[in-house]
Amino acid sequence: MNRTFLLFLLVILAAALLGLAIADQAGYVLIAYRGFRYESTLWVFLALGLGLWALLFGVRLLLGLMGASGRLVNPWSRRNRSRRGQQAAQRGLLELAAGRWPHALRLLRRAAEQGQQPLVNYLAAARAATELGEHATADGLLEQARQREPKAALAVDLAQARLQLERGEQQAALVTLRGIRERHPRHPYALKLLQQLYVQLGEWTALCELLPDLARQRLLKSSELDALEQRARAAVLEQAAQRSEAPLEALQQAWQQLPPAQRQAPALVASYAGQLRRLGAEVEAEKVLRGALQRQFDARLIHLYGLVQGHEPARQLAGAEAWLKEQPEHAGLLLSLGRLALRNQLWGKARDYFERSLQRERSAETCAELARLLARFGEVERSNKLLQEGLGLSGQELPALPQPAR
Repeated sequence: MNRTFLLFLLVILAAALLGLAIADQAGYVLIAYRGFRYESTLWVFLALGLGLWALLFGVRLLLGLMGASGRLVNPWSRRNRSRRGQQAAQRGLLELAAGRWPHALRLLRRAAEQGQQPLVNYLAAARAATELGEHATADGLLEQARQREPKAALAVDLAQARLQLERGEQQAALVTLRGIRERHPRHPYALKLLQQLYVQLGEWTALCELLPDLARQRLLKSSELDALEQRARAAVLEQAAQRSEAPLEALQQAWQQLPPAQRQAPALVASYAGQLRRLGAEVEAEKVLRGALQRQFDARLIHLYGLVQGHEPARQLAGAEAWLKEQPEHAGLLLSLGRLALRNQLWGKARDYFERSLQRERSAETCAELARLLARFGEVERSNKLLQEGLGLSGQELPALPQPAR
């Protein structure tokens, strides 16, 4: 209240001072140009100028208000088109989340055409089209996204690769992802998708080439990366051994191309030795297994060692028996020793090793080996019991059916 009163007094004082100034000195203004002549007092001239300025300001304000109201009222104005695009995008995303694909496709396509940020709407519309099975429409929407947002080509390509993978178009996805890798060789998500695709396609050689990039980007845990590498390299060995021409040479060449550290991994040694055995190169397999077991005792390797026949069976048995000093209770080693004893025709020793192996672990494989040996010894009844036990241990136990009397 005091503030308003003070302002009112200041206005009255200013008006009084202005009135005194006008009464004391009216001033004189003369404007003459050719035939035009204007004369007035200074204060009238200032009032006229102030009025003209107020008039121009009012006209400009009125025109601005008319334009703004026109934009609000006109349905085809840029403002209204943008607002409709935003509304369509919001509704389209809600429909997409709810799984109503036809509505989502229609709204998101409209939003992409009208909105200021078309990329997200085009990608979401392509997702809806894919869910509807309209793959050509989805690809067309992605192409429109590339044309509208050239700088977002990477995002569009990744979205296309994902959709191609979901549609089962593995070869098309492979082309897309390889193109991304050429332009962006270290992009993490592209590498991840490419790794998954190589596993699906069985492109193990290509996956081995990808492994260093996966390690540098730390896209997998160390344990996962090691497991993936061993799986890929074992598959490379298997593919080499399955070639129609010179499979043994191809297998040996693939083995030599492995990194030195991988050639000492028990899983890969077992894979290599198993392929050698399958191709009939058991002497070479025995050498590889013996060297690996001398470095590190491993259950997979010792199991294979009992299945292959080296150049000197007696020496092979003696070398394996030396490992028994360090692993006296290992059931797998005892099983392999029994098999090696059979190769040397040491029937009693073989039986003893099989018996000791069964005492430590009941295994279907050991039951079968001992049952076969006992049958040769004439101990048919115990042999049959061991065979039945082995079937049960392997999950193939015979059904309980009536049997004839003895």
